[in-house]
Amino acid sequence: KTCIDFKPWSREPNYIFVFKGRGCYSMVGNRRMGKQNLSIGAGCDSLGTVEHELLHALGFWHEQSRSDRDDYVTIMWDRIKEGHEHNFNLHNETESSSLGVPYDYGSVMHYSKKAFSIGSKPTIVTKIPEFLDVIGQRMEFSDSDLLKLNRLYNCTTASIFLDSCQFEEPNICGMIQGDGGNAKWAHVQRVKDGPQTDYTNLGRCQGVGFFMHFSTATGTQGDNAFLESRLFHPKRRSQCLQFYHYNSGGVDDQLKIWVLIQKIRGGLQGSWELYHVTLNVSDKFRVVFEGVKGRKPSKGGLSLDDMNLSETKCPQYTWRIRDFTRLLATTPAGSKTYSPRFLSPDGYSFQIGLYINGLKDSPNKTAVYFHLTSGPKDNNLQWPCPWRQASMELMDQNPDIQHRMNNIKMVTTDPTMTFTDSMGNVEYLWDNPQKVGSLVTDAGGSKYYRGPGYGTSNYVTHDRLKSRSFIKGDDFLFNTSEILMKYDKSFKFQLHQ
Repeated sequence: KTCIDFKPWSREPNYIFVFKGRGCYSMVGNRRMGKQNLSIGAGCDSLGTVEHELLHALGFWHEQSRSDRDDYVTIMWDRIKEGHEHNFNLHNETESSSLGVPYDYGSVMHYSKKAFSIGSKPTIVTKIPEFLDVIGQRMEFSDSDLLKLNRLYNCTTASIFLDSCQFEEPNICGMIQGDGGNAKWAHVQRVKDGPQTDYTNLGRCQGVGFFMHFSTATGTQGDNAFLESRLFHPKRRSQCLQFYHYNSGGVDDQLKIWVLIQKIRGGLQGSWELYHVTLNVSDKFRVVFEGVKGRKPSKGGLSLDDMNLSETKCPQYTWRIRDFTRLLATTPAGSKTYSPRFLSPDGYSFQIGLYINGLKDSPNKTAVYFHLTSGPKDNNLQWPCPWRQASMELMDQNPDIQHRMNNIKMVTTDPTMTFTDSMGNVEYLWDNPQKVGSLVTDAGGSKYYRGPGYGTSNYVTHDRLKSRSFIKGDDFLFNTSEILMKYDKSFKFQLHQ
């Protein structure tokens, strides 16, 4: 999203020293003092909180400290805990610049309404009441945060972004019909026996809403067409291609993705499906979508929309919850929904537990928990599970990844962490689920052990859930990955543009 990057410290005179201190805090700006502390302590394990502290290090004050803040919020000084008044100091225009960007209630740098409150009443009251529950988000950068950061550091390109295409313009983002096929991809708004709308707009806007379609309703077996991207020049060795695909064709029609080859087969699905394709390219390249007609009858074909390409790792798994609006309206507080079981690259089995309407004593917000589960490789694994970090990402389905505000919670499996079980025994939280878990049965009748959960009861409020495109086409998408960490209580890095 920006040109800012961080690299491991290699003896530069000024650097950031990240450590696990008491709480989340950072100095503001480069203090030119050599080692500069930045604490990511207990309770700081969400992406938005980490971004908040890094923005401090990059020179950002809190949003409610702007010189014009009194036009937008009222600070209730008599409700602030004694000794914390300095957190609400205002910085005049000689100390801080708004960089020509309007006040942003949705900034990741804004305090919440009850920050440092003595009781239950707000310490910050928004002049526009509708924004009272908006301030204080810790999901991700807002668009205004990014605009200010890019202006401050003169960013004209993003360090890991390659392309985003919703196929709205006639030039289809510079993509071309490739040589070698005997058919063509079409730029359309609907298909008679296929998608009736694109996925970007879902029919909400008249005169827009295009996607690409390869028809297999006519022609002969083996007919094919190539849709080629423009040339890309990667800086890293790992890329993630993300797109939505709607298959309304025959059961043996194929969509092939060239660079790293992947085939998507299957019959009528009747909905837009999200796909992630991992690429590992170091030289300049194109992405090629090849549609191939199969032998079986077809009334539709293969459709593509909302393509994004970035130099990042793809999520390992996506959990798609359908009919989410109904579930949100009917699921009682305290009722838990579990994802399928997933297997990490090194063999640990895990799943996500979701309280759609929160815990019984904490309703109207979604809670999320990470569980280890018994799996096929348990006998060959190290227990308690040491230093894996799992990310639980609620995906903002904005069609352009540069404008998404995903909600991400991280859980780290500290092998020394303990809990007390129902019998009063002290056990290791991340020990083998067959030892510390409960025997459960899934919807298919399979039995397995599920370990205790670890996460948060305040993952996302329902107001925030509805403020972005977290629910789209009545689907709720949850990405998850687990990685092996190199454990170190501290980490040093240098700003790199």
